[in-house]
Amino acid sequence: MPSVAIVIYSRNGHVAKMAEAEKAGIESAGGQATRYQVVETLPKEVLIKVSAGPKLDYPVIKANDLLKHDGILVGVPAYYGGIPAELKAFWDSTGHLFSTGALWHKHGGAFVVTSAMGGGQESAFYGLMSTFTHHGIIFVPLGYKHAFSQLTNLQEVHGGSPWGAGSLAKGDGSRLPSPLELDVATIQGRTFYKAMIGARDE
Repeated sequence: MPSVAIVIYSRNGHVAKMAEAEKAGIESAGGQATRYQVVETLPKEVLIKVSAGPKLDYPVIKANDLLKHDGILVGVPAYYGGIPAELKAFWDSTGHLFSTGALWHKHGGAFVVTSAMGGGQESAFYGLMSTFTHHGIIFVPLGYKHAFSQLTNLQEVHGGSPWGAGSLAKGDGSRLPSPLELDVATIQGRTFYKAMIGARDE
């Protein structure tokens, strides 16, 4: 059965909650998904100072784990509008896969968490595009077709864009993903999987 690697960095649990919704969407479409976390690069004393949450129980991904999967969804907590060093370090470890074309034409997508709308809800995706392109990974955007009403909802504050699902955490990290944001993440998981296997989702 085709499977998707959901690769995330989640310091306070926001991205992990979005990853759970993405996984649920994939499974609703008949697929399999494994959630991974990347290696933490900050020392323990710094994590304490920034009030980081408990470590996730997800397996820590190694570059070759990507070979087990047909698709890759990346969960990005955008820092200064871009991808964090932890995710960058992981992708920097995939050089041997790049040089052999091992990820060529796998499907890829992403979802994001920022503190506010101007924090990288779209620009964080740009940081992944060069990496995906060098690997030959086919980027699958969320688009508007299946989440138009959610993405254009002006009745409540929410993240997300046609690039991918998104959530807003507030500057202090006190806001968790809303039902609307989780719904969009579930839709993305489902439609990403169907695109990956070549099935039309009417």
